[in-house]
Amino acid sequence: MPNRLAGESSPYLQQHADNPVDWFPWGDEAFEVARKSGKPVLLSVGYSACHWCHVMAHESFEDEAIADVMNRLFVNIKVDREERPDVDKIYQTAHQLLTQRSGGWPLTMFLDGDNQRPFFGGTYFPNNARHGMPAFPDLLEKIASYYAEQRDEIRTQSDQILAVFKKLEPSESGESVTLNAIPLQQARDTFAQSFDRDYGGFGSAPKFPHATTIDRLLRHWRASANTIEPDLDALLMSTLTLTRMADGGLFDHVGGGFCRYSVDRYWQIPHFEKMLYDNGPLLAIYAQAALATGETTFIDTANATADWMLADMQADNGGFFSTRDADSEGEEGLYYLWTPEQAVALLGKDYDVFARRFGLDRKSNFEGQWHLTVREPIDDEDARASLERAKKILLAERMTRIAPARDEKQLTSWNALAIRGLAIAGRSLSRPDLTKAAGEAVDFIRENMIVDGRLLASYKDGKARFPAYLDDHAFLLDALLELLQSEWKTTHLEFAVQLAELMLEHFEDRERGAFYFTANDHEELIHRPKSLADEAVPSGNGIAAFGLQRLGFVLGETRYLDAAEKTLRGAWQAIAEYPHGHVSLLTALEEFLTHPEVIVIRGDADEIARWRDSAAKLYAPQRMVFAISSDESGLPGALADRKPIAGETVAYKCVGTHCELPVSTWEALAAELSSATD
Repeated sequence: MPNRLAGESSPYLQQHADNPVDWFPWGDEAFEVARKSGKPVLLSVGYSACHWCHVMAHESFEDEAIADVMNRLFVNIKVDREERPDVDKIYQTAHQLLTQRSGGWPLTMFLDGDNQRPFFGGTYFPNNARHGMPAFPDLLEKIASYYAEQRDEIRTQSDQILAVFKKLEPSESGESVTLNAIPLQQARDTFAQSFDRDYGGFGSAPKFPHATTIDRLLRHWRASANTIEPDLDALLMSTLTLTRMADGGLFDHVGGGFCRYSVDRYWQIPHFEKMLYDNGPLLAIYAQAALATGETTFIDTANATADWMLADMQADNGGFFSTRDADSEGEEGLYYLWTPEQAVALLGKDYDVFARRFGLDRKSNFEGQWHLTVREPIDDEDARASLERAKKILLAERMTRIAPARDEKQLTSWNALAIRGLAIAGRSLSRPDLTKAAGEAVDFIRENMIVDGRLLASYKDGKARFPAYLDDHAFLLDALLELLQSEWKTTHLEFAVQLAELMLEHFEDRERGAFYFTANDHEELIHRPKSLADEAVPSGNGIAAFGLQRLGFVLGETRYLDAAEKTLRGAWQAIAEYPHGHVSLLTALEEFLTHPEVIVIRGDADEIARWRDSAAKLYAPQRMVFAISSDESGLPGALADRKPIAGETVAYKCVGTHCELPVSTWEALAAELSSATD
């Protein structure tokens, strides 16, 4: 008989619906049973594309004997961390405090059934004792005994954990703090210390494709480009990393898109899961790097990533799915692997070039098979054409295989990252289809994820669920500001304003600055986090400060500018102590110290589009360009002053709160744009 998870919307929870474990979803029912029974809670947090989550499920949660132990001794709760990042954040932090080790997934935590407070935890536990880890059923017996016999000690420990949670909150920096650029240089220097000058990336294996770090370095180079000594090393760090990632096995050379991370230093063998939250930001940074350098590799990689997102991850409703698993048919990476014999049979005369390019003429690199990575440069046009034919043939063949499972829930925050990437790539690569796809995803969110004036976080099977988090609001605000630069729609601006107001009303800490991860009317948990550091996705506080600041300059709205400044002040201690861990906040800080340009072009729709598209060919990360037709009226705030002039195309340029005289010829505007980026 299916357990209670059968009625849940999460594909990850549904995967556990037939377990013999008597699973509960997170909620009042589970904790009421725990209180009445006197049992502790076993909380298991994972997600659909998580390889070790599946391993633990097969070893333990599908085992009748282990399930009997779990059901006898615990109230068992299963959580999808992608639906409930609020729960995950709290107990990941608790795990770190209890074990003095970093967490991860699957996360296995044991909670006091009376108050949700954690008293023991770990990540993956094997069904039998090995690798220095205890057998899961033995561990369960010991924990249940400890809970029964040491309740006073458990409560004392949990009080201490909650006290530490409070100490982890950023202290108020106050008005006396002078925000300065020192952390920007410190972060850049820290990145240089850990940079792999042979293979790109930062640190040793495993290597992750941190788009925010690469973006910071590219921005750092751009900001120094007009100085006596431009920071060419920052440019090298960003572009070498992008090149090595694009050439390596982290990138899917047949189907496009990036896997989660590389298990080796060389970007050769990935962990094969594909995440929307990686590919949206990577699409954006490759498109921006293409503008900055003109490199064909970056153009091709951005195009292929966008093509994969549209072909494989966009739903019929316009929104985007979440992930592709690493495993298919029970084996990690199987879907992506080839043998020379398979390729010869499929490619014929195109095989030789393809084999040299991707290493099929060398030793296998993945358990006796070949995972494609670039081995030789190919510059000849005929060879490039041959490679493109070969990729299409192999993609068609691969689509006949059993594909890794796709998690088809649609998350607001991850959709926002995809929208932003598509909007940037649409104008950078002159691809209106990407701009159109970004607009369709915004329409999906507006039509399905707003209920009673509030944003929701997750959509599956025709139903939106869960109150949205800070990331949902902040990422979407940022994405809308990018999309407005690719295609102006006043409804998108209105949506951006709505999101800004929701953040100020429900998430802002008005006394101490910055934003909580959950709203002020959210379900009460043991802690209300205020996350500042970048993690797998950018910091919600960093993107909130960045987006509010930009919207504040566009509209001349001081409330947004004040909230952004208070966020930077509230986060200043963390930024100053650990700048390279707060890259998103650093970018907001950069635009606080050196205000962004805002260019508004008014006139006939076709002509202003030409001006906008020409301006978009320059890499100017601190510039926003909006082309607004003369037909648009009733614009809010400072935009109302950017009036059209009958029969002319006119461009207004402001830097922060300082505005210059408008110009009415493309040549005059082009001169201003190029002088600012020379």
